[in-house]
Order: sequence, then structure tokens, then C-alpha cells
Amino acid sequence: MMADIDAARRAAHPRYVIDMAALTRNLEVLKGVADRTGVRILLAQKAFSCAAVYPLCAKYLAGTTASSLFEAKHGHDNFGGETHVFAPAFAPGEMEELLELVDHIVFNSPRQVALYGDMARARGVSSGLRVNPETPVATTPAYDPCRPSSRLGTTRAVLDASGGLPASVEGLHFHCLCEQGVDELRKVLAGFETRFGDLLPRVKWLNMGGGHHITRRDYDVEGLVELLNAFRARHPRLAVYLEPGEAVALDAGTLEAHVLEIQPCGADGVSNAILDVSAACHMPDVLEMPYTPRVTGASAVSSGAAPGRFVYRFGGPTCLAGDDIGVYSFDHPLMEGETVVFEDMAIYSMVKNNTFNGINLPDIALRRADGTLETIRAFGYDDFACRLG
Repeated sequence: MMADIDAARRAAHPRYVIDMAALTRNLEVLKGVADRTGVRILLAQKAFSCAAVYPLCAKYLAGTTASSLFEAKHGHDNFGGETHVFAPAFAPGEMEELLELVDHIVFNSPRQVALYGDMARARGVSSGLRVNPETPVATTPAYDPCRPSSRLGTTRAVLDASGGLPASVEGLHFHCLCEQGVDELRKVLAGFETRFGDLLPRVKWLNMGGGHHITRRDYDVEGLVELLNAFRARHPRLAVYLEPGEAVALDAGTLEAHVLEIQPCGADGVSNAILDVSAACHMPDVLEMPYTPRVTGASAVSSGAAPGRFVYRFGGPTCLAGDDIGVYSFDHPLMEGETVVFEDMAIYSMVKNNTFNGINLPDIALRRADGTLETIRAFGYDDFACRLG
């Protein structure tokens, strides 16, 4: 009896589904850019870190980037290739273990270089410095590393005031983009070369960071190839890295949810649909960015009812009043138990999810090339309880 209950519960359980065919298409685009330009492309694990697909990704990409000891260990142990790490500041107690895992370490300030640069060099790890080109292009302030008083990256004024580029630094790093294209990269690169170009003859590599939406359908891949080849022609000695995260798994995953209850229309003509997924728990960027995710077979609407359509405000099962996902219109009335599919949920949603309110995490499944689904991870009470001591 208990087995039957568990099977029924699992059948109606939400799940993230990674589409292997779509993931492969993204990887082929990225490898094409690398092959045509000579740049080395790394997976930024902060956006996507599903180890089950790392063997596939490793066939196309040069390695991983990390922002912590655990991410570095995850990339080193499961992906291979090069392992890079950056953090705004590193914890002294973690440096010994971290330097055993990585090939490249990017420091955020001359002070961090002074603390750990010699230690890194003694262990054969190449040190870099993250710089701030002071060229803002990101449209969301919370995601703009070049905003005033940003804690990310060293400005040229700070670098000069500290005595210039430390001798142990072998590379430079900038990261300014957020879901953006070639025009924004061109602007940032011009700002970087204006402020830091004189330092390039002194270093061995440059990392142009992430936020490049290279695999987006309307992305100007040819323009990127042209821009990178022109830069490499100006600086032929430099190894060049890109570290996209979103581009690796863009539009390669969904989140399947189910309707728990439909509440009657409110004064605005919109019904509430309570789902078994939560913006707060399962797709936090919906609230943090904020943005309205795409839903298969539905249209997002800004307000009110749409003529001839059925309009629902999607809300999560938590007690958070603001656990709202968005307002959507359908050409049919939703029913309790119906499946709702949120698109582009492989990136950031999976790595940011949490168990607030004791809400269980969605399963993780892979959709193989032949269309079959394989559940690779299911979560339960212990995953919630073990975090709380």
C-alpha cells in the first residue's frame, strides 16, 4: 500500500527536465566559436552544474569556472579539463584545498593578490586579477558589476594607487555582461582596452567573463567570431577565455508543474491557480530579477482578463504572500491536476532552488535523444531536514 502511495506521489511530482538534444545543439555552437577563434570556452557552474551531463559537456568545452571551494571541487572531480575559480574574497582556511583543485585563480583586489598570490605561484596555479572596466551595460542594477561602488573588480584608479599590477599576476579578467550580445561585448572590450590595454603585454591570458548569450537564436555568432579574431590579431600572445553559463544550457530545460487548485476570479477577472512549484523555492530569479518565465501553450499578460481567453495568476504552495510566478492566458480552462510546463528552467533555477517552508525540490530528469525520460535525482524529507541540524 505504501509503495502505491509513493508511486502515485512521484507520478504527480514536479520535475526539471534537461533536453539532451537541445543541450548538444548549444554545445556545438560554442565549440564552433572556439574552433574558429582559438578561444577557450569554460562552463560557468554558477548557472548550471548538473554533473550527470558533464561528460557530454566536457567533449565540447575546455573546463569549468567556480565561485567557491565546493564549485571548484565539483568541476575538478566531475568535469575535468581546466578548473578556474574567482571569488570577491577567499577564506584563509580554504586556500590550501582550493589550490590543489584549480589551474587558475582570479583575485578580486590587489590585497587578495598580496595575501595569496605567492601561495598560488608556489603550487603552480596561475593567478589573475579581476578588473572593473567601468563600462556598464547590464540593464538590471543587481546584475551590473560596473555599477557605482561595485565590490566586483579593481578599477584602474585603485590599481594604480596600490602600486600597479602585482608581479605574480599572469592574467586579467573582466565580467560585465548579463544575457547580452556582441554589441555590449564590443562596448565593454573597448572600455577595458582603454583603461587596461597597456597591461596586456605583461600578462599571459585574458578572461572576458560570462553573460554572453551565444546560443540564443538571434545572437550574432558571426559578429562574435569577427570581434574575437580581431582582438587576438591585436594581441597574438594572449590566451583568451570566455566563461558563459546560461549559453550552455539556454532553452535546454523545463520545469513541469501541476495545478493543485483553481480559485474563482477576483475583481480583475483573473483566477488564481495554485501550483505545486514555487517561485521562491524553485525559480528564485522570477522574484530576484524579476521576470516572468515562458509557459508552453500560454501567453504572459500584464494585467486583467483577455477577451476569449482564460486568465490565471500562477502562485506557489508556500505561505509567502508574494510567491507569484506571473499572469498567463490560455485558450482553454485549466483543470486541477493539469500539467503546466515552464520553459528555460535548466539555468539558475536548478542551482538556486531551496526548501523554504519545507517545500520539496523537483525531481531532475534527462530527456534522451530518442525522447525517453530518465529520472536521475529524486528528493525527499532528508534533503530538507539535513540542512537544519
